[in-house]
Amino acid sequence: MRTSVKDTVASKLIAAFQPASLEVEDESHKHAGHAGARPGGETHFKVHMVATAFAGKSRIERHRLVHAVLAEELRGPIHALALTLDAPAPVR
Repeated sequence: MRTSVKDTVASKLIAAFQPASLEVEDESHKHAGHAGARPGGETHFKVHMVATAFAGKSRIERHRLVHAVLAEELRGPIHALALTLDAPAPVR
């Protein structure tokens, strides 16, 4: 059985960042008929992740870290990837 792109993305991000929270949403249905869309979806994703690995990193650095982990998927099935990447709030 083939693993979904969504599950692959989630597994790779969990392994790389051990996030405090992770949401991976397949938004392909919103892009039907647009560039990069394919029948069956799994082309357009939105990710929101909170991980300590992002502490002290700029937005661009955070994106580069995620893009490096998902390089294979970004060369293949993923056409668009929207990222919201945060560090945990400091404990007071």
